[in-house]
Amino acid sequence: MITVEHLSKRYGDHPAVDDVSFTCTPGTVTGFLGPNGAGKSTTMRMICGLTPPSAGTATVDGVPYRRLGNPGRRVGVLLDASAQHSGRTGREVLHLAARTMGVDRSRVEEGLERVGLNQTAAKRRVGAYSLGMRQRLGLAHAMLGDPGILILDEPANGLDPEGIFWMRGLLRDFADRGGTVLLSSHLLREVEAVADRLVMIGGGRIVAEGDKAELLAASGMVVRAEDPDALDAALQRVGLTGTRRADGGVVVQADAAAIGKAAAADQVVLLELRPADSGGLEQMFLELTAGDNVKEAVR
Repeated sequence: MITVEHLSKRYGDHPAVDDVSFTCTPGTVTGFLGPNGAGKSTTMRMICGLTPPSAGTATVDGVPYRRLGNPGRRVGVLLDASAQHSGRTGREVLHLAARTMGVDRSRVEEGLERVGLNQTAAKRRVGAYSLGMRQRLGLAHAMLGDPGILILDEPANGLDPEGIFWMRGLLRDFADRGGTVLLSSHLLREVEAVADRLVMIGGGRIVAEGDKAELLAASGMVVRAEDPDALDAALQRVGLTGTRRADGGVVVQADAAAIGKAAAADQVVLLELRPADSGGLEQMFLELTAGDNVKEAVR
């Protein structure tokens, strides 16, 4: 589990991160989202003990990262895929990591195979790797010690569509086996596809946090009835109001069960009842982080 409590970081008078709190629980992928400069990377660096906080705490399984014994066996970290020795081969990078963590050397070949780096790529120097290959090597490094937690900052950068699909399956499998994943990415559709929970940050502060389905459902339901006036009366009777759409439907801020019960009680025939088309995670992101620099963050 990752626990962040009232975490803040100031650089002079500038609050890069301001009173941020959230948790990441076992068995879940938490998408950590925000525009460029919102404080995502600073928060992740504080969790990993690389940047000292101005206030607040961040713990991994109840312990600050810096106090973990052999942290690579507890938490796998990928914050910058380019921060690897360019003169070493991919296999050498993992062999050195295995020695540092006390991991059996046989796990190196398993790790290379897991991330799709073949024997030719393993023998190549990292300086000749593409960004996508470095991301794969970074993931192999993060998972080498068989940790229960992964902290990944933009791990899909440089991956082609096939690689992104592969990474999504890798992280989903890791979480489904009880692992904890904190994932930062500007690829919002990919986060929407894999994440269970969302934490959105804007201007250094949390602007939304919670279960993905609940956050995305906040836009309400579209309901259309055979008799629109009867539907309006049924909704008003239970204290629900709606916004009329051009196609005759009504957007109601309630769940499907509440709307269905109200219609059934008044014997109103429904022709349509579905979640409103809110534009998904991307639209919610834009609305919640309005005023921040979001144009570069959404692709």
